[in-house]
Amino acid sequence: MLAIFVVSIFLGFPIAFTLLALGFGFGYALKGNVIFDQVIIKAYEVTTNDVLVAVPLFLFMGYVIERANILDRLFHSIQISARNLPGSLAVATLITCSLFATATGIVGAVVTLMGLLAFPAMMKAGYDQKLASGVVCAGGCLGILIPPSILLILYAAIAGTSAVRLYAGALIPGFMLAGLYIVYVIGRSTLNPKLAPKLPASEVEGIKFGQVVYELATSFFPLAILIMLVLGAIMFGWATPSEAAAVGALGSMVLAAAYGALTFQRIREAVYLTARATAMVCWLFVGSATFSSVLGDYGGDQLIAGFFKGLDLSPWQFMLISQVIIFLLGWPLEWTEILIIFVPIFLPLLKSYGIDPMLFGIMVALNIQTAFLSPPVAMACYYLKGVAPRNISINTIFAGSMPFMYIVFLSMAILYVFPELATWLPSYLYDTK
Repeated sequence: MLAIFVVSIFLGFPIAFTLLALGFGFGYALKGNVIFDQVIIKAYEVTTNDVLVAVPLFLFMGYVIERANILDRLFHSIQISARNLPGSLAVATLITCSLFATATGIVGAVVTLMGLLAFPAMMKAGYDQKLASGVVCAGGCLGILIPPSILLILYAAIAGTSAVRLYAGALIPGFMLAGLYIVYVIGRSTLNPKLAPKLPASEVEGIKFGQVVYELATSFFPLAILIMLVLGAIMFGWATPSEAAAVGALGSMVLAAAYGALTFQRIREAVYLTARATAMVCWLFVGSATFSSVLGDYGGDQLIAGFFKGLDLSPWQFMLISQVIIFLLGWPLEWTEILIIFVPIFLPLLKSYGIDPMLFGIMVALNIQTAFLSPPVAMACYYLKGVAPRNISINTIFAGSMPFMYIVFLSMAILYVFPELATWLPSYLYDTK
């Protein structure tokens, strides 16, 4: 089953239907017609999972905000606010990406939009091509980790953990990673100002404090307030993730209407993209559940568990090996496929190694960002290449993304050494003394 699945991936077959076909074929050979009832049960379990209701709602919220044309306002307001910092345009790009990625969680959309908006601005200001490329690609991936992350919702459904605790646990690591990016950019810009020249005096002179406040009040704060309301409602127990996602979807429409960007065509596009992405996720869940169930009937899960236990690994060795496997899988596979198909293989082993499933999930969310930044299949780099000027080569974008990928590895090491970064806030908020 595993060998045929791997070969099918490299031949380009649709993964969800490959999983279903393998489940049907091998299940029928083992159990006969019972497999059909089993598939129906698995499909029913997936489609009635309350946690997954939040997925289409958060996706819809993201697509509406993406089409509300507020990114240019947001970038400009943060740009003039950070104008006196070294590498101000790059810092403004990272802050904008952090907020916008939080609102959308859609890597391709954030990288593409920032590639159209921030990247030309940095090129015009004389920024180093590699630095500017890395900033856009790395910043656009932050939505994978920073709540409300679609990945964390799916992981909660797979691992049977609390999505609320996952969101609380991911906040500090997510903003730590964004902060490390900003520190790196400011540090490099300070040591070598030629990489990120200061803005011309003509562009920064005459900007008054009142103008900065107005720009922030009309672009940054409305989106930030919407996100904080959604996250606050989840983390303080005022609403479930699904209820908060519904409010966020409504809030995104109100925000788009306030900016004069709420049109039937844009809503139609957002609904279509949401339905397409949700269908893909649900089919992957059904295919993966069928495949895993039949693999378990053949004893495959016991075989894998026995293999790892036979290696006599320490917890840190198991964590390292599992994260290396996930890193390598990020080249041929999308993050949804890694999360739904392969992460469940490791979940039953966590207890025997004394690893918190919540910590493991946040480590996976950090790790999967490297799949978007590491050549040869760095999708964030290809997204940027699609909108960058022709003189910017893909190798230049790859080279610019590599330092940020190393920062992700550093943040993973910090999180493993200091797991309290992920566990303190959930314990403080939800554990009773």
